[in-house]
Amino acid sequence: MTSAPLGDGPGDGPGDGPGGDALPPLALTMGEPAGIGGEITLKAWLGGGVPPFFLLDDPDRVAALARALSWDVPVRAVDSPDQVRGLFARALPVLPVALPAPVTPGRPDTANAPAVLAALQRAVDLTLAGAAAAVVTNPIQKKTLYDAGFPFPGHTEYLAHLCDGSAAPVMMLVCDGLRTVPVTVHQALAAAIAGLTAARIVDTAATVDAALRRDLGIAAPRLVVAGLNPHAGEEGALGGEDAAIVAPAVAALRARGIDADGPRPADTLFHPRARETYDAAICMYHDQALIPIKTLDFDGGVNVTLGLPIVRTSPDHGTALDMAGTGRAHATSLAAALRLAAAMAARRAAADA
Repeated sequence: MTSAPLGDGPGDGPGDGPGGDALPPLALTMGEPAGIGGEITLKAWLGGGVPPFFLLDDPDRVAALARALSWDVPVRAVDSPDQVRGLFARALPVLPVALPAPVTPGRPDTANAPAVLAALQRAVDLTLAGAAAAVVTNPIQKKTLYDAGFPFPGHTEYLAHLCDGSAAPVMMLVCDGLRTVPVTVHQALAAAIAGLTAARIVDTAATVDAALRRDLGIAAPRLVVAGLNPHAGEEGALGGEDAAIVAPAVAALRARGIDADGPRPADTLFHPRARETYDAAICMYHDQALIPIKTLDFDGGVNVTLGLPIVRTSPDHGTALDMAGTGRAHATSLAAALRLAAAMAARRAAADA
């Protein structure tokens, strides 16, 4: 994504949002330093209403960015997450991660790719150790990482690798009133269709069902499974995949005791009355899941990774290199990601206890 929604200036002031005093702070990674991650972090802190977090970044860079934007954000380097809660109300805590090269907004530098990945590694390590409650990730510039030799498709796969590689992560998109999950993600549509199997649908939906119970407190989740073809295949007239792949997957889910319905025509799945009938929609490909979320709440959607031993959320937008450094990008999605991460971490801790 190359742009982000326009926004107003900073909010009214910092504050402790939801999350619970017993939880450690959230670990927020820098993302692409030449993108909007730094400024939406500053704006999220200024706006208040978010749980305590610390940013893994270069404190001098973050402080210089605040000064350049004329935003009154005291930036304080911390040695450990233990220092965050007593500091957060009066300053933005930053756990230092050195950047090898100077940062110019809008101009990514492959020299800084190791720092981007180091921030992710440190955030995951701290969360696995219980020093941080969850990982929230600012957007990365994938091409810059690829050019530096990054072998993973993106954040999700790298985070699964950092969590020992045994997890099968699932991406869920969340906005007010809707949760969607793509079974196939960052693939060409032809490749996504070719790779779609009943087992893949079942594995994805089972992960979603477990996460809704454990992390979101939904005792009896209702899943709806979208059809692949128009009108869910129109009884084979518009394609046979729904009868051959999707319907058997739904039957297998029901046999497991999972409340799943489908295949349902995707074109009637996301209007208000339909959304009241399910807790999450299992979609067959990327755009089928992301278009309704971004249509309903372009500014506030959140990307959640399910199936990991840690909680991870992220804003559902990109680095917006074209407006980086201007201060115009909304922090709505990042603030929502921080609040959701804290709520999920609290529920997971309660469920595990």
